Amino acid sequence: MTTEPYALAELNKEATIGGIGKTVEREIPVIDLSDFDRRKHEIADALWQASRDIGFFQVCNHGIPQADIDAAFETAWTFFELPTDTKARYPMPKGTNAGWEYKAQVRPSTGTPDNKESYQITPPNMTGLWPSEEELPGFKAKMLEFERQNWELGVRILSCFALKMGFAEDFFAKAHDPNSDQYQSTLRLIHYMSMENAKPDDFKTWRAGAHSDFDCLTILHQKEGEGGLQVCPGKDAAEGKWTDVPPRNGYITCNIGDMLMRWSDDQLQSTLHRVRMPRADEYLGRRLSLPFFCQANRDAVMRGPLGKYPPITAGDYLTMRISANFAKN
Repeated sequence: MTTEPYALAELNKEATIGGIGKTVEREIPVIDLSDFDRRKHEIADALWQASRDIGFFQVCNHGIPQADIDAAFETAWTFFELPTDTKARYPMPKGTNAGWEYKAQVRPSTGTPDNKESYQITPPNMTGLWPSEEELPGFKAKMLEFERQNWELGVRILSCFALKMGFAEDFFAKAHDPNSDQYQSTLRLIHYMSMENAKPDDFKTWRAGAHSDFDCLTILHQKEGEGGLQVCPGKDAAEGKWTDVPPRNGYITCNIGDMLMRWSDDQLQSTLHRVRMPRADEYLGRRLSLPFFCQANRDAVMRGPLGKYPPITAGDYLTMRISANFAKN
């Protein structure tokens, strides 16, 4: 584990939470997004409360058909099933969120690489990083369509936070403008390796070590029956009290990221979470998750309503976070 202090308080907090801790039961709020326009203020109140209390919530009636989510999982597998030397032709450049990486992400909480590979899709930065049509027919088009569906859901949820923070309803939509070359929201395909033939020592590491997300809002798609996600709200971080968040069809898990926590002047909570190794009586096969990270455009200036922090561009903020998590590369 690194002994050097990080430039951001978020990282210093993250660096102290690497132990197993204990599992406790707690309620993860579920928020119904149906009839969104008519119920927007009611929904905004529920989102705000959940994000102040725990920073994690699930949404239902969210507008992304389950068939489209299932299709996105199937399409993602076609990438990970490519030969390693083919995937290696599309590497993630250092300091960016685009392309393929294999066991490259080192969490400050553990100091060891996560047991996974991933492929990041940040549309303006994908030159030379898409598999060819010969390698994966239709992959680019399908992934970009799913990316846009997640962006639409993300800005709907963020419009509620804009209301509560006293900003214009379209404030965060403009800050996440996908037509700008400064756009940096990212769809990530993550493959956690199968543990079916793993050695006992392999289970002592993490599929993803404890961390908070870099972004404003994370929209996480998981497959039912492929659990492992755990959360640990800030007030319980020192005691390491973790709660399982099982995936369910029809529900999307969301969480506040450090970017929105800072932007809200710490009114909202960015919660530590991790992906633990499966237990012997659980599903041991390969695991796939599809998070979408709503990351404000690089030139967006983060200035909170209470003036707690000095202004910083979202680009500078994200660069610091990425550099810390891939510092050993």
